[in-house]
Amino acid sequence: MSFDAHPDSYRHWKLRVEGELAWLVLDVDETAGIVPGYELKLNSYDLGVDIELYDATQRLRFEHPRVRTVVVTSGKDRVFCAGANIRMLAASSHEWKVNFCKFTNETRNGMEDATEHSGQTYLAAVNGSCAGGGYELALACDHIVLVDDNSSAVSLPEVPLLGVLPGTGGLTRLVDKRRVRKDRADVFATRSDGMRGKAAVQWGLVDEVVPPRRFDEVVRERALEAARNSTRPQDAQGIELTPLERETDDDGVRYRYVQAKYDRELGLVKITVHASTDENWPLTVTRELDDLILRLRTNETELGTWVFTTAGDPEAVLAQEHRLLTDDSWLGNEIRHFYKRVLKRLDVTSRSLIALIEPGSCFVGMLLELAFACDRQYILDGPPIDDEDSDERAAIQLTPANFGPFPMGNGITRLQSRFYGEDVTRLSELDKPVDAVEAADLGLVTEAFDDIDWVDEIRIVLEGRASLSPDALTGMEANHRFVGPETLETKIFARLTAWQNWIFNRPGASGPEGALRRYGTGQKAVFDRKRV
Repeated sequence: MSFDAHPDSYRHWKLRVEGELAWLVLDVDETAGIVPGYELKLNSYDLGVDIELYDATQRLRFEHPRVRTVVVTSGKDRVFCAGANIRMLAASSHEWKVNFCKFTNETRNGMEDATEHSGQTYLAAVNGSCAGGGYELALACDHIVLVDDNSSAVSLPEVPLLGVLPGTGGLTRLVDKRRVRKDRADVFATRSDGMRGKAAVQWGLVDEVVPPRRFDEVVRERALEAARNSTRPQDAQGIELTPLERETDDDGVRYRYVQAKYDRELGLVKITVHASTDENWPLTVTRELDDLILRLRTNETELGTWVFTTAGDPEAVLAQEHRLLTDDSWLGNEIRHFYKRVLKRLDVTSRSLIALIEPGSCFVGMLLELAFACDRQYILDGPPIDDEDSDERAAIQLTPANFGPFPMGNGITRLQSRFYGEDVTRLSELDKPVDAVEAADLGLVTEAFDDIDWVDEIRIVLEGRASLSPDALTGMEANHRFVGPETLETKIFARLTAWQNWIFNRPGASGPEGALRRYGTGQKAVFDRKRV
């Protein structure tokens, strides 16, 4: 499975840029599902539709800095979007459904991130029926305009019709983002027909309803109003997101700065990130990491442990980071927030993450965030394994990058999560490399092994990880990674996703007589009536 996309090859979206406004028009090709076996009727979507959406949102941020408002609408008559394709969900394996929901959530969070941090507001122009994931897509926008044609409605029919949840943030955004009262949210999410007209406005489900004859005019007015409040530059030139340099084979994936090598016997992949002085390194390495995470999640589900290493000159990373963090241009801002989102994607990835810090590595500042995103960190206390006479030693270095620019979904830094409840400002005074012993003493790594024990100790760690239940590890890691505050993001990825995963495995949803399997057959679903 590839996540490559380009507007010239889109099958489901049309991207049109008109000065400071952009139009993202959903016009799904029913025959172009990403896998065979279903038709994408009623502008419903699957992973392929969302890969194009993600690509479009990225290009709008990097290639179109003058765009201030993005209007999301439909190219179909009287249908905005019916949400995730039911036939696809019913036929998909559990891991496919989970990966699909996770990716769609990340894309919608990215749209909200664009509004909050890039001044690029998303507006939903709902010009037809808008159900399930279609309404969740609208909820990810900052303003929802609904056509008032006596038939178009917004709805979340997953519970009453499908026996599952609105799994891409619908329930959470209703009460947290749009502040819909919980009793009304309960009523709305158990009505299969949804709500329309003034009632939808009164309940806060949409921002306004507009007659069909004025719909286009009002949508444009609202888009221009949002654009006037934006801080996006008016005269900047975008940069093209050209295809990544990538080689793949049975042994791994190799990009320009990131390499992934598979060890199928141990069920792991070793990921090495290389430093560079190339001025394009920050954006390129971020794009490569993003692509690799998505590919490994989808294509290599049995490689359950990801081992992160780095290689290169720490000074090069420090120089790149200094330029990035002090760059007040729109592009510097975009790269910083892109790197933040990639780290967040890593945070919610259901794999064991382990960092190995050895001589020759460059885990400093922004790359040290990769190590802090891992579940464990091991540092070699001694010379390189293959050169015992060397004076080279492993070290890490904290920088301003570790104290705010790249927060987790819970709104705090990885250092604050690591030392939850403690004041981590004491660590900000460490403006020098920290060796293995000091790193272990400060709690910045899990353990420091000397060169005599390193190979055996790491082997035992990796073999031990491979011997444990993947399901138990997934649950354990997800719990440990997110301490402290709960936010809209963590609710979606933790609470909502956990319940949806459980429901997807229950016979009432995915069993032979479950609601997903029987949807559209005329047969009534059979539920296990025990409340567990």
